[in-house]
Amino acid sequence: MTLEHRAFMYGELQQLLDTAVPWLREGVERDEKVVVVVRETGMNAVRDVLGPDGKDVEFYPSEVFYKHPVRTLRDYQGIVQDARPHTVRALAEPVWHGQSPRETREWARYESLINVAFEHSGARALCPYDQSVLPQEIIEHARRTHPKFARGEDTLHNDSYVHPKDFGNGCDSMIQLVRPRHAEYRTIESDDLHDIRAFVGERAVGHGLDTTVARTLVTAVNEVATNAVRHGIPPMGLWIWSDDRDLICEIGDNGFWHADPLTGFLPPESALQRGFGLWTVRLLVDLVELKAGWDGTFVRLHVRR
Repeated sequence: MTLEHRAFMYGELQQLLDTAVPWLREGVERDEKVVVVVRETGMNAVRDVLGPDGKDVEFYPSEVFYKHPVRTLRDYQGIVQDARPHTVRALAEPVWHGQSPRETREWARYESLINVAFEHSGARALCPYDQSVLPQEIIEHARRTHPKFARGEDTLHNDSYVHPKDFGNGCDSMIQLVRPRHAEYRTIESDDLHDIRAFVGERAVGHGLDTTVARTLVTAVNEVATNAVRHGIPPMGLWIWSDDRDLICEIGDNGFWHADPLTGFLPPESALQRGFGLWTVRLLVDLVELKAGWDGTFVRLHVRR
């Protein structure tokens, strides 16, 4: 069974209801697992119009469910697995406001990754985009990350769709790793990372992170630094600094790693699967940027202050 991943554009709440509610009712009639993840105002309206047909539908406000792209992928994977042998039908509306350009790029990548993560699940996803409030950049992302569009009861092929690997490469090409002059630096010289962990933990608390978040960052740094020691080429080191929003740690080495643009984004089947470590790191922090080339491999970790 293949995934059905469609976007549809709306400008008024009634347009959302006219498209979404009949589609959701069809899922209920087919005994599918039906999930609604939309903004709170739309969620209440969908629930009201569904009436008794919505008694077995699961509702989640987008503002709660869509807080972290990789965690959201993991959570949807859990829903799909728990629903078996039933298939999942999800009305899914990410949150696009209040984000930095980096975060917007990662959420667009998330929409693209849906096509790989659930390719053979038989799931159906309908993704609303409110044209009355969303900037053109987000609408363009929708065109590049959804193989098909919904228009009323019709399904339209999308000629603008880009394969997730190509879309991921495009996202990575936009990453610019420029460090401020006040960034602090420590050399990584061996696999004994005690001093590095202590340094990051101390600086994290000093920059305003609470102790729990600081420990989580230390765990993520330790994973990336261990990987650099095992597979990278000296010199290698760590930089740490803060900006208006984030505390940032960057681990770099002189090795060239041609990373697959999907590595570390998709939930692995086991801890032995390639990419498990990077996937874990992505879960631990708010944003990971990876830049690899002839100048070396650099992994930048962002944690919201």
